[in-house]
Amino acid sequence: MARDKEKRSCGQVLAEWRAFLWDPRTRQFLGRTGTSWGLILLFYLVFYGFLAGLFALTMWVMLQSVDPHVPKYQDRLLTPGLMIRPRAEGLDVTFNVSQSHTWLPYVQALHQFLEPYNDSLQAARNAPCVPGRYNEQPDDAVPNYPKRACRFNRSALGACSGLGHAGADWDYGYGSGRPCVLVKVNRVINFFPGRNKSINVICMAKVNYTQPVVAVRFSNASANVEHHIECRLQAEGLRTDDDRDKFAGRVAFRLRINRD
Repeated sequence: MARDKEKRSCGQVLAEWRAFLWDPRTRQFLGRTGTSWGLILLFYLVFYGFLAGLFALTMWVMLQSVDPHVPKYQDRLLTPGLMIRPRAEGLDVTFNVSQSHTWLPYVQALHQFLEPYNDSLQAARNAPCVPGRYNEQPDDAVPNYPKRACRFNRSALGACSGLGHAGADWDYGYGSGRPCVLVKVNRVINFFPGRNKSINVICMAKVNYTQPVVAVRFSNASANVEHHIECRLQAEGLRTDDDRDKFAGRVAFRLRINRD
């Protein structure tokens, strides 16, 4: 018959654990001497230091091939997208003329959006361009070469500039029921629209870094009626009839101006 193993007392178990943690006879900590622990730590220090250096070198090499102005890989879009400002949930611009709290958020959003377009900022940051001609920004193969876009002054929006002078309304016409909606073309790298011909935006009922925008003012929209508006780009070589992408060269939104 196999003999039953003798049961160890609690004191024996604790003594074994103390000897495992630190054995004064062999001077081992957790079963290893100081020299053994030093060699292991040195190995991991060298190993992970090599991995960190390899990662840093890889990132440095990759960043040398990246242009901060142009994506390394990009899909070619035949038609740029359109969006409106103020940004509205569901592209639904609805407000009540007599209740300022319903349209003040739109005014504040437009002020914030148009701040980079202020004439003083445009003069400081961007360059005057010749009208009617594409403005190219050659870098002469110099990495991080500074680029300056064409100026687009806020004052060019006239009554929809929100500047409150020269006939412009500070509230973009929302307080009088003649609201302004800004239509902007999404930026596409190396895209030359219109084939050297003018490009414009048309809006109709449906049953120009600070890229140029077009302001549309609804001066005689009927009150208490939901209007379905669609704006489209109109230029040579642009398709705006692709039903698979509702933002390709066009944007549709709803406008409702309530009056008590």
